[in-house]
Amino acid sequence: MAWWRIRHPLFLFDYTTVKYVVTQNRKVGLLYRIFQLTVMAYLIGWVFIEKKQYQAKDDTVESSVLTKFKGVASVNTTDFKIWGPEDYVYPKQGEDFLFIITNFIETPNQELGNCSEKSSIPDANCTKDEDCIKEEAVRAGNGIKTGLCLKTAGGSDGICEIKGWCPTEKHGKPDKATVLRQAENFTLYIRNFIRFSKFNFSKSNVKLNNSDDYLYLKSCLYDQIVHPYCPIFRLGDIVNKTGRNFQESAIMGGSFGIMIDWSCDLDKEDSHCNPHYSFISLGSNTTGFNFRIAEYSNDAEGKKQRTLYKVFGIHLQIIVFGTARKFNIINTIINIASVLTLMTAGSFLCDIILLYMMKKSTFYRDSKFERIAKNDKESPAKKMPEGPKRKFSL
Repeated sequence: MAWWRIRHPLFLFDYTTVKYVVTQNRKVGLLYRIFQLTVMAYLIGWVFIEKKQYQAKDDTVESSVLTKFKGVASVNTTDFKIWGPEDYVYPKQGEDFLFIITNFIETPNQELGNCSEKSSIPDANCTKDEDCIKEEAVRAGNGIKTGLCLKTAGGSDGICEIKGWCPTEKHGKPDKATVLRQAENFTLYIRNFIRFSKFNFSKSNVKLNNSDDYLYLKSCLYDQIVHPYCPIFRLGDIVNKTGRNFQESAIMGGSFGIMIDWSCDLDKEDSHCNPHYSFISLGSNTTGFNFRIAEYSNDAEGKKQRTLYKVFGIHLQIIVFGTARKFNIINTIINIASVLTLMTAGSFLCDIILLYMMKKSTFYRDSKFERIAKNDKESPAKKMPEGPKRKFSL
């Protein structure tokens, strides 16, 4: 008779369940319970408490940074004067990249004209005029060759004449005497706006809701213990917290990073989402940081001149990063299901031990598996009646 005549028409709605065999073996039972407790401890302790996998995560923080420096210093230049933030801070608009001048080499009163190039520049050395190709720029030099080789006194060698700003730039290491000593007490104000778009959450590191907040900003100075959320930093503290000495770094300059970490649990109130600041050195102790600037003016005769500065100082890079987390039912279900799936591994392990590694493994196999002969027409219920319960221990 065909199978479709034997099966009930509604067999698609039948439910098949698993047959379980209860084994009273204390050793294997203890092993299985230990495995279950380990899996549950992993789920609760590691997945939920440590890694917080029941929460959705957004680690892409949208950020903008505004900065402002304050402080004045007396400067020992040809034109003795006082420098304010508009003089020693670059760029002027206050971004997440800042350079604060702490030292310099000054070359005053330069005028456009012809003069001898620096003898320390290899491309400027010559023995005859033909070595100084006219209108050719001196490599790593200060001007354009005029085609003349200027002989040095008492020698056959010479230096090419150039057309440029004369006298040429002073070279050498910066003098400790020109260090801006007051720079250590300059203050940096950082205003940082952040947004986690996945949760439509935004916040600033500065709270300005009432007059008390404004008074607080006028008096506070960042301190990891006393004022951990004050956005005003002393320049000397920034450098010193990286393990470098400010007065030593001020001579040749250096590069430093201000790290702003926004790690927010959005299941809590917004007041718990605050920035955490840290400071790192971005370069070696000997590299330094410098570039050149010039101030232009006219002399008494109206002729244009300039003062060239090779400036050394503190380069600051403000780096913002963070992660926001918030409860998510889908993440919770997925992690619970994936971890509880490990329970089946415990059952499989215990079955292997019972069926193949125990002294009476044959008895366990006979109890777990029912074998039906190929041509046996009797039902399993008739061929293998249930016997009395058997108990034993190893």
